[in-house]
Amino acid sequence: MDSIIQHIEALIFASEQSVEIFDIKQVIRDALELELSTEEIQDAISAIESKYGDDAFAIQLYHINDGYQFLTKKQYNKIINQLQVHRSKKKLSQAALETLAIIAYRQPITKLEIEQIRGVSCDYSIQKLLEKDLIQIAGKSEAIGKPLLYSTSKVFMDYFGINSTADLPKLKDILTEEQSIGESAE
Repeated sequence: MDSIIQHIEALIFASEQSVEIFDIKQVIRDALELELSTEEIQDAISAIESKYGDDAFAIQLYHINDGYQFLTKKQYNKIINQLQVHRSKKKLSQAALETLAIIAYRQPITKLEIEQIRGVSCDYSIQKLLEKDLIQIAGKSEAIGKPLLYSTSKVFMDYFGINSTADLPKLKDILTEEQSIGESAE
C-alpha cells in the first residue's frame, strides 16, 4: 500500500489542476495495471493528507473542485503572493476581468449577451480568456445563428480555489452604496 500511496502522491503533485478520484483510478489502472477501489484510493488520500498536515511541510493536500491538489499552506501566502507579483508580467486587462466576471455569474452565455452587458465588443477579451483556459466553449445556443456559449473552466475553479460557481461571492455582498448608480428607491 505504501507504494500505491507514493504513486498517488506523485500523480497529484505532478498535476497542474486538481485530480479527481476517477482519474486517479484510471491512471493507476493504465500505468500500473492495478485495479483499485474508491475506498482504497480514499484511504491513500487520507494518508497523504495526514502526512502533509504536519507542520514540517509547507504544502498541504486540498480537496478542490471534486478533486485533490497540492497547494501551499495559508501561512506562506505572503511569500507566494510576492512571487506571483514578480511573475505577473501578463495580467488580465480590466476588460478581460469584466468579461470573465460576466461569464462566471451568467454562464452559459453568448458573446452577444456579454457585449450587451458591457456595451463594447469583447472579441479580444474572450480570445485571451480562452488562451489562458479560464473559460471554455460550453456548446451552442438555440438562438438564431447558433452562437457559441461560454462558461468558466476547471482552471478557473482551481485558480480561485472553489468547487462550483455557487461558491462565488454573492453580488449583493460585493456591491456597496458607493458603487451604485443613481438614487436608491426607498
